[in-house]
Amino acid sequence: MNSTPPRITKAVIPAAGMGTRFLPLTKATPKEMLPVVDKPAIQYVVEEAVAAGMSDILMVTGRNKRPLEDHFDRNYELEEALQRRGDQDKLNSVCAPTELADIHYVRQRDPRGLGHAVLCAAPHVGREPFAVLLADDLIDPRDPLPARMAEVRARLGGSVVALMEVDPDAIHLYGCAAVEQAAAGGDGVRITELVEKPEPGTAPSNLAVIGRYLLDPEIFEVLRSTRPGRGGEIQLTDALRTLVRAGRPVHGVVFAGRRYDTGDRAEYLRATVRLACEREDLGPEFLSWLREFVRAAELAPV
Repeated sequence: MNSTPPRITKAVIPAAGMGTRFLPLTKATPKEMLPVVDKPAIQYVVEEAVAAGMSDILMVTGRNKRPLEDHFDRNYELEEALQRRGDQDKLNSVCAPTELADIHYVRQRDPRGLGHAVLCAAPHVGREPFAVLLADDLIDPRDPLPARMAEVRARLGGSVVALMEVDPDAIHLYGCAAVEQAAAGGDGVRITELVEKPEPGTAPSNLAVIGRYLLDPEIFEVLRSTRPGRGGEIQLTDALRTLVRAGRPVHGVVFAGRRYDTGDRAEYLRATVRLACEREDLGPEFLSWLREFVRAAELAPV
């Protein structure tokens, strides 16, 4: 009888990217600290990991990322000021990030790609299975993706990758997976091939790899021997493809829920508007203004 895979309690969040799509803002401000309504994007990702049972989180950072550490650290002066004012709501919001999880940091000294960023986590992760959550991808908490992925891993074993159908014209922007139905049926598919950002017209499917992974620690050994690929960087997709071709189990979960790509300017704005509209304290008034704004824009002369 196969033993149940151990529960995943460690999460790795790569956050070393330069955020060039948001320049000049990201010249001095980490893109992960961009506000989505009134919380930085990175906090949503940490909250997702914690909700999935991950209490030990490693952020892989780079230059100019100190604000990430400050956000999840205590600010005694601010806390005391809010305490004196009796502003408990704001005090709770300031303290909440510091109490989410046990958060650690390691610096990726050279920008050598996602695969290299994950490899930087090897000393911390050790020989345990772990999750990787990309900070650009926000998954709505009403669509708990890591929980589905953990169920597939418990049933089928191996590493698990989140997939999402995208427009075939956009698949060249993503890692892409070819899949077949898993032998055990149910939720989850078996990945038969992976391609990082395929050339237009060559993609094996329209299933894009999105920023959620549950990985067996064997990925570290593969990453150590993975040569630079697309963009001259060490790609996690290439390492997973090596596992697939070696016959190691790599499965996928096709996600059709609410996902927001905060690494893209237009998607970032859409995410902020959607989440603001759904807030009880902001939504009604903001939605009313938004309707008026759209109506005025439609009537304005071209």
